[in-house]
Amino acid sequence: MRLPCMPGVDPFGFGLPDKDPLMRRNTLPARAVAVAATAVVAGLPPVTSAAAADPGAAPLPPVTVLIDKAGTGSGDIFISPNSATSHYSSGVEILSRDGKRVVWSHKVPAGQEAADFRTQTYHGRRVLTWWQGTGLGSLASGTDYIYNDNYQKIAEVKAGNGYTADGHEFLITPRGTALILAYKQTTADLTSIGGSAHQKIIDGVAQEIDIRTGRVLFQWSAADHVSYAQSEQSLPSSPDTPWDWFHINAVKLDTDSNLLIDARNTWTTYKVSHRSGKVLWQLGGKASTFKEQAAPGQYLNTAGRIFSWQHDPEPLGGGLYRWFDNESAGAANTGTGAVEELPFSRVVTVRLDEHTHTATLVGSVDQPDYLSASSQGNAQTLPGGNTFVGWGSLPYVSEFSPSGKLLLKAQLPAGVNTYRAYRSTWK
Repeated sequence: MRLPCMPGVDPFGFGLPDKDPLMRRNTLPARAVAVAATAVVAGLPPVTSAAAADPGAAPLPPVTVLIDKAGTGSGDIFISPNSATSHYSSGVEILSRDGKRVVWSHKVPAGQEAADFRTQTYHGRRVLTWWQGTGLGSLASGTDYIYNDNYQKIAEVKAGNGYTADGHEFLITPRGTALILAYKQTTADLTSIGGSAHQKIIDGVAQEIDIRTGRVLFQWSAADHVSYAQSEQSLPSSPDTPWDWFHINAVKLDTDSNLLIDARNTWTTYKVSHRSGKVLWQLGGKASTFKEQAAPGQYLNTAGRIFSWQHDPEPLGGGLYRWFDNESAGAANTGTGAVEELPFSRVVTVRLDEHTHTATLVGSVDQPDYLSASSQGNAQTLPGGNTFVGWGSLPYVSEFSPSGKLLLKAQLPAGVNTYRAYRSTWK
């Protein structure tokens, strides 16, 4: 069954995505696909905006640049500071190349958060994108926004099929679709792993949505494809306490157009067929497809793994991949107490050999002060080879040269973090 497209007006004057065969395939029955997501594009007034804070709201948190050396990459800095105190508002912010001047900012209403603020390409044009909502890190509910280079909202994307969009990922693909994530509380029989027959769990879901029409083109559920036994998360003492067994936190396009889906609480990244949803391979955790090893000068964690509690897998090409390796989790994440497999967080680069089934840690960049980020975080490879890092729950942003020299270190106030941070050329 091929569903008719919803009427809409493309803000850039382009048509629907090309008839790529992947656009016509999904892992849902047709009647489920009919429950479309919402992509608001048609009928927008010339200038609209995402919900904003009151004019008298507290300022966004200041950024203090502690180190600024020659050799940093070109482009502005993009952060989404979220404040746990009433002294500052939360929102999104573009900073100048050196981090010392605000180029543009948007405060979200009190009680809301923002995440994954960056530049992307939509129908050949550079745009700003971010998620805005509530509950980031748990059962989040929010909306993904797309702004043009005049800082006007041109589209918004919401999850479909009864789900609400989570803030961990909003990735626009070359086909004009969006890869997003969602969390949903449900019940599972966990007697096979010593749990309750009616345990409340939190499932992780990835969706691909046609931005223009809102159609759900692809949906993948962790509970449908991954064993609960892979979780590193302890079972709760009560079946009424939701078990965050998977904690999905990223969905990316690999170089072959299949998907990389990351799960913090299984210590695993899964390569998933973009057609069928089948797991093609998995790296890390209890059921890794690959033997994990370290190149000379590198080292595995105390569990003999390359990473743990990780975020943000990125394909670099040629069999190379990069992760933000948290190596720790706080009590809020484990449900018991803080744990760590290394005493600090880092960024790791891994070479995968799918023929010999080996994964080799070939490079790493440690947190400059040897601190642990118990949640969040990302890393970005810049043109020229520098690495730009947002340290997640730690209030720092860093940039490193290809040799690992620290070129930039910026700090947010205590009680403030930015889920991810990026450097990119804007305008």
